[in-house]
Formats: sequence, structure tokens, C-alpha cells
Amino acid sequence: MLGTDTLLVSDDARVRVVTISRPKALNALNPEVIAGLAQVLDDTAAAARAGQVRALVLTGAGEKSFVAGADIAAMADMSEGTAREFARAGHGVGEALAGLPIPTIAAVGGFALGGGCELALACDFIYAAENAKFGQPEVKLGVIPGFGGTQRLARRVGLARALELCLTGDTIDAAEALRIGLANRVLPAAELLPATIATAKKIAEMGPVAVAEAKRVLHAGAGLPLAQANALEIEAFAGLFATADQKEGMAAFLGKRKPEFRGE
Repeated sequence: MLGTDTLLVSDDARVRVVTISRPKALNALNPEVIAGLAQVLDDTAAAARAGQVRALVLTGAGEKSFVAGADIAAMADMSEGTAREFARAGHGVGEALAGLPIPTIAAVGGFALGGGCELALACDFIYAAENAKFGQPEVKLGVIPGFGGTQRLARRVGLARALELCLTGDTIDAAEALRIGLANRVLPAAELLPATIATAKKIAEMGPVAVAEAKRVLHAGAGLPLAQANALEIEAFAGLFATADQKEGMAAFLGKRKPEFRGE
């Protein structure tokens, strides 16, 4: 199983849990962690295609922080060129995470600031602990979000709220994140990871081809005019009737038994 000193990876019931583990640095992202995440996500994509992994949960070690942001000590002396490469690497991880054909859920406890918020935003949705804190405070450092925050945040919560968060650098709590649609659920800290994994396992029991298609159509259709998005849905719906999973799912329903999906 993949893993490094700063990344822990475990699989259970076709759910992969990836834990960013730099607790002394509040799980801050540095080049090593970003490179490790890229490797883990590449492996996860291959495992998903092989049917070995059907959902991913991303979290941070400890209760204090999901990811407190990018490592400022590693960024302070960057040149313009180095910063551009760092941002490209961060964007690469976000794109790899968002592009996985399986559902991805961020389990956010404590701080999810800067790059941490951006990493959570690259997941399909977010569950938050009651102590979670979200923000894009980069303007306080004389920069802006560099890992996709200006774009993914606006698409998640709307342009005006994203502008407010990015221009003030303010931090919001879990209740406010839930209110504006940044988080899907808020849970006691002790229940966060078990509840997130339970949701991932529930999804992993569904028809994997259908789940992948639903994710694809939802994301692709969000940027299209309604008529085009509906046409995309029609084709995806019809295409699933050529799959073994559709035959199994409907036969199991009619036979009043649990389906045995093969991802075909």
C-alpha cells in the first residue's frame, strides 16, 4: 500500500482513506506532501479503474487541523518562477482529486485554511467537525489562493461569498460553512471520520458505473446551459442500459435480493 512519512493510506471495503499526517505543522502542505498526494491519487485512479477502490475519504491527522494551509516557511523565499511551479503542482493535485472517477469526500476537523480549504474544495463534498474553521486568508500574506481557491470556492458558494472570503481573508466556522453550502454536514469531532467513512461505504455499495456516470454528468452539466446538460443526462442514462450492472441491479430489485455489482 502506498504511503509516506506524511501520508497514511488505508483501504477497507473498497473505500480508501488518505490521511495527511504532519500534526506538528498542523498538516501544512509542503512540496513533499504535494508530490506524495500526486502519487497516491495516481495510484487511486488506477485502483478505481480496476474496481479495487470505489470511494475516497481525505482527512488530516489529529483534531486540530485538516490542513492548515501551505507551509509558509517553505514559501517565504520562493521566486516568481518557483511559486508558479508550486502553484502548478498544487493545481495538479486538485485536478487529479477532482478528476477521479470515484466519489471523494473531505472529512475536515479543525483548520482548513488556504491550501487546506482548496484541497477540501477539490473533493466532491465536505463533512465538517463542529470545530472546523475554513478560510482563504492569503491576502493577509500579500498573495491570493494559488491551488484553485478563487475558482472552486466561487463555484461552490457563489461569486459574492467567495469574493468576501478571498478579499477579507476571514475565517468562518463549521456552522457558517454549512449555511453557505461549503460543508454538507457538521458532526461532533469524534463522529466525523466514522460518519464520513460510513457514507463512502454506502456509496461504494451502489452500482459503480452508475456512480461514476452520475458524478461525471453532475460536474460536466454544471457548466452547461440546461438544455445541453439535460441532453448529456439522457445519453448517460441510456448508455447505462448497455451495462451488466444495470441488468444486475434491476434483476436484484425484482428478485428482492441485494445486487452484486461488478462495475461492468
